[in-house]
Amino acid sequence: MEQIGLDRLTGLIAFARAGSMGSYTAAARSLSISPSAVSKSIQRLEKHLGVSLFSRTTRSLKLTPEGSELYDRTLKLLHDMEEIEQTAIKARSEPSGTLRIAASLPIGIHVIAPILPSFNALYPDVTIDLRMSDQIVDIIEQGIDIAIRIGELEDSRLLSRPLAPHQLCAFASPTYLQTHGIPTHPDDLAKHKTVNLRYQSTGRMFRWPFQVNGQISEIIPPSDLIVDASDALVAALAAGGGIGISATFIAAPYVARGELQPVLQDFAVKRQNITALWPESRRTNPAVRAFLPYLQKAFKAQMTPLSE
Repeated sequence: MEQIGLDRLTGLIAFARAGSMGSYTAAARSLSISPSAVSKSIQRLEKHLGVSLFSRTTRSLKLTPEGSELYDRTLKLLHDMEEIEQTAIKARSEPSGTLRIAASLPIGIHVIAPILPSFNALYPDVTIDLRMSDQIVDIIEQGIDIAIRIGELEDSRLLSRPLAPHQLCAFASPTYLQTHGIPTHPDDLAKHKTVNLRYQSTGRMFRWPFQVNGQISEIIPPSDLIVDASDALVAALAAGGGIGISATFIAAPYVARGELQPVLQDFAVKRQNITALWPESRRTNPAVRAFLPYLQKAFKAQMTPLSE
């Protein structure tokens, strides 16, 4: 199919405007161009079509029978173009379509999932597809709009925004602490049962960080219980499995119910490495632009340390 040239499109616009206003001068004024430009555009269109579109006299401008038939079709074409433009403007300004979000299990469960209903209520034209996994996915390859990651960033193809810091603290059940005592220093952990986390993505054991004398020290205590999901870890701690490290936002519901209590709080560590990522191609996507500040607000609300 032959493509419509720019000259022909310009001619159609000039033709439709002159046909509706009955004057080249009036059409030129409404298009902010000269009358001669309107005349030349219509002449080129007539030459291409091989028909006369107007009957011209010194006092009037009237459509020929051929011009009258083409006028109605041209108006429909330009109306369709206007609808296309309005659709594009709406797509640029109003969040709609599918928003694909990737997050680790604990962040997806405890931070993102609870805010999705209220976000959806604000933007009902957005369909949310939340994908939770502790495996790192290729955001661009899988068509992810926003990903939330914990750790250092490596992909330079992505835009990023740091989210609120989170605190890592030791926790245990009140029952366990009543039986085995409350540690007052990380060195005391050698006398306690511990529950530890193995990363699904690497298979490595989680290194427990503690702030000791102004320095961060890390240990991997011997553990009788090892799990590969943060929610399983806090569930095991609440059941009396021992002492373990968790982000405070994961443990907070258990603390509120009295099933866990923080220990070694003076040695808790604050981390700044939770980041929202999105591809350059999603920079102007209205749903992405609407969700990012909403996400940041949710993180600030959820990441308040228990000691504050």
